[in-house]
Amino acid sequence: MQVLENKILQMTLPAGIAEEVLENAERAKLVQDYGPQKELLVYWDYDEAAALAEAVDKGTPNPNLPNVMSPILRDYQWPGIYKPFAHQKDTASFLSLRKRAFCFNEAGTGKTSAAIWAADYLMNLGRLKRVLVICPLSIMYSAWQADVFNTAMHRSCGVAHGTTDKRRKIINGEYEFVVINFDGVGTVSDEIRDAKFDLIIVDEANAYKTTSTKRWKTLAKLITPDTWLWMMTGTPAAQSPVDAFGLARMISPNRVPKFSGAWRDRVMYQLSRFRWIERHDAKQHVHHALQPAIRYTKQECLDLPEVTYQTRHIPMSDQTDKHYKLLKKQLVVEAAGEQVSAVNAAAALNKLLQISGGAVYTDKGKTIEFDVSNRLNSLKEVLDETLNKVIVFVPYIHTIDVVAKFLDSKGVTNSIIKGSVSAHERHRLINVFQSSPDPKVMIVQPQSASHGITLTAADTIVFWSPVMSVETYLQCIARMDRVGQKNRMTVVHLESSDVERRMYRMLQGKVDSHQKLVDLYKQELEGIDD
Repeated sequence: MQVLENKILQMTLPAGIAEEVLENAERAKLVQDYGPQKELLVYWDYDEAAALAEAVDKGTPNPNLPNVMSPILRDYQWPGIYKPFAHQKDTASFLSLRKRAFCFNEAGTGKTSAAIWAADYLMNLGRLKRVLVICPLSIMYSAWQADVFNTAMHRSCGVAHGTTDKRRKIINGEYEFVVINFDGVGTVSDEIRDAKFDLIIVDEANAYKTTSTKRWKTLAKLITPDTWLWMMTGTPAAQSPVDAFGLARMISPNRVPKFSGAWRDRVMYQLSRFRWIERHDAKQHVHHALQPAIRYTKQECLDLPEVTYQTRHIPMSDQTDKHYKLLKKQLVVEAAGEQVSAVNAAAALNKLLQISGGAVYTDKGKTIEFDVSNRLNSLKEVLDETLNKVIVFVPYIHTIDVVAKFLDSKGVTNSIIKGSVSAHERHRLINVFQSSPDPKVMIVQPQSASHGITLTAADTIVFWSPVMSVETYLQCIARMDRVGQKNRMTVVHLESSDVERRMYRMLQGKVDSHQKLVDLYKQELEGIDD
């Protein structure tokens, strides 16, 4: 496909597709008829480009068909504080031309901003007025609301989270972007339906892979023939080809059977009553079903920085929040009128970090556990968004066991390196992690593996909680960011409290001094709730 004088698209298409374009695109002209193929000129405006994209998308995916470019590439100003990468422009172009589409770009490639730019462009054209974003709880504020502010700051964005009345108020308000978590949709589905959102964006869309769930059925009822729907995930049908069914029924129902059993029979073969295996052509069926789609891997995005950082904010449980506030009040009393030393500040901050992460050690050596189910679920969401291996750094020994048991319960293969693991066993675990498909996850106590080991089989690191030293933090990242790493890398911070947020900021800013630790301690205590 060529662009002539920045206003005409010139292309050669199969005869059937070309005839459909000539019929549906008002300003399209036949230049040359080659029998099985036809050469066309199409005016490069939005309606014509959308008609062209629709015609190209209808059949079996064909890499030889031209990549239809949206006029967004010519007309849009790409607002925001960051310059878009080439793959983000391509993704925004793809989405802007399609009412229903998948975005399968890997985590860490900036697909959130690409979708926001595409939606903003369509708002400028008058095609959309309001957008509903459905995503995990942990990225409502840190990813979506923050990215709307950074990418399209002229648009208003509200997060529908909290009480039912608060959700209703946000949904019924005048926000152009409304962000809500998966399970929040069901509590206010009537209000969402009445609000008539023009576009629904579903992030980490694997949450809707099963058509029998209440979550899937609730969303399906909200989608009308006029509703735009973009579904985003970096790992479509990663666990089983059966998982593609629920996603395809949302975006491209004509590409799959009406019932899930027929789809299972198409992609799986039954060996016995309880055992099914993947058919040899299952991947081709999945690829055909999950269309139209765009996908960029981190490896393909050559303009990405080597390491990108993400934050997932996870609400504390009521139990954890109560004990966190009690400890802060106790520390305020203890600090009153006293000179705070770096040693005392570090000890106090460590206690707050322990509670935030799920377990605190008493002065008598006992462990008090807290409910961290939200944090565990957020960790699983991160794991689900990548096909590659992951390192999870967990500072506290008791919490390591909690994380490992959770992963075991979810069928996620994992190994552990902590202080009690012998040097010989540590060497064996590292070799297995580097050379074998399993385990997918290595759980590491930072103090036990911050120096001298190579874990380049992973391209994602998750910090369960912040560490207390910049040197340790940088050395943790260096486990995967070293010679032998073939992929772009992602570092994910899990946070629930102000002290975690402040600590991560210090670590990323490479601020590591006793005075700064004291300052952080004072800031935390000054921010205490009444």
